Parts: sequence; C-alpha cells; structure tokens
Amino acid sequence: MLTDAQWAMLDPLVEQCRPKGKTPPHDLRRTMEAILWRHQNGAKWRSVPVELGPWWRAAQTFIRWARLGVWERLLNLVQERGIQLGMTFLDGTSVRAHQKAAGARRKGGSQAQRDHREALGRSRGGYGTKACVIADGLGRAIAFRLAPGQAHELPDAIPLLDSLPGVPAWVVADRGYSSHSFRERIWNLGARPAIPAKANEAPVACPDWIYNNRNVVERLWARLKEWRAVATRYEKTASSFMGVLCLAAAIDWLKN
Repeated sequence: MLTDAQWAMLDPLVEQCRPKGKTPPHDLRRTMEAILWRHQNGAKWRSVPVELGPWWRAAQTFIRWARLGVWERLLNLVQERGIQLGMTFLDGTSVRAHQKAAGARRKGGSQAQRDHREALGRSRGGYGTKACVIADGLGRAIAFRLAPGQAHELPDAIPLLDSLPGVPAWVVADRGYSSHSFRERIWNLGARPAIPAKANEAPVACPDWIYNNRNVVERLWARLKEWRAVATRYEKTASSFMGVLCLAAAIDWLKN
C-alpha cells in the first residue's frame, strides 16, 4: 500500500508525533497501511485485509491516537515544509453521516447534547457534519473545524484564521462568509478580504483576479473526498472524524 519512498517520508513524522509507551508499536508500517486502507476505502474495520495485520490493532491504534490528537500533530509536522500565505482560502462542506455514525456514548447528557458534542446534526441534506477548512495558497489544508450539519460556517471562520502561523495577504471565501464584522476582523489582522457580498447587501470590493482562485480550495475538498471515509462520515465521535480529516490532509501534503 505504501511504497518504500512514501514510508521513508511518513515514518519519521509518525515516530515524532506518536505517544511513547514502554514498548514500541508492533509492525508500525503495516498498521499504518491498514489504517490508510480502511479510510481510503470506507470499509468496516473487520474488512481490513489479513495481510495488513489484525484489524483490531489498526482500529485501536487509530481511535486511541485520535483521542490523543496524534493526527492533528502529524498534520502540523508536514506543514513545516512551508505554508504559503499569499492567499488563504476558507470553505466548508457538508459530509453525510452513515447510519453507523450515530450512537456514541451520551456521557451523562441528552441525545441532543451528545450530537452537538460529536458534531452531528440534521439539515436539509440529511444527518451529517459540517466540516470547515482553511487552506494555504497552494490548496493544502492548514486546519479544520467541525460542527453539526445544520450549523453555519461563519462562526468557525475566526478560530480558523487564528490557527494561521502568520498574517496572509488575502483571505478568500464565498458568500457564506459575507459579514461586515468578519471583513473588519480580517482588515484588523492586516490582511485583505476577497469575499463577495450577498444579494441583499451593499456591494463590496472583491477583486476577480483574487476571487477566481477560490477553485483551489474546492479542488482540495475534491481530493480529500476521494477518501471514502471523508466523503461519508463513519466515525461516531468528532475526535475520530477529525483524525480522518487530518490524516487525509497530511497525506495530501506529502504528495504535493
């Protein structure tokens, strides 16, 4: 599944961000290949090919590392190659949840509280999750935010901007992010917004030569959704689904 060249790039990064126990993980390369196979194909854990090792080892490793934030740290490590902040792009997408995604433990709260905690909700498109990303000028994911499917994208925009390692020249987003206060926040940051106004708003400056590059982030989502477990959410918990997104984005960084 992973070529020797791909593993040579991935191995030191995984070693750097994985939890350090008393004994190193058994056959880490094969376990990583099993994790990648499962999420790229969207299959049940039990369907992982036997040549990739015990399915339960891959499942336990992925879920445990997701809770510990390992996959987010892996994404941060690959970004040391250099984030391009000439333009940054904000965009959200709706991810339909599989019926198996419901049913996480309530942990003492109501079903509504559990769904909000696990970023699941019902919108016109059905039961699912709203995933928002901020990408650099080359269309590589920098950070993600998750919300229930019916949530608006704008509340996640400022936390995503705050995750940037520096000040971009431009912040590009579609009309869903149109807000006077949000544009003002971008100006105060030292960047320039390229966000078109809604039909019921007064016109604002949005240079076409900048805004026309927004397809960069749309192509990012197209690449990420080639992973079956990104296109459809199978994970019960928000931490696990965030892990899927960060792992897919990290692999995308290594390919670009």
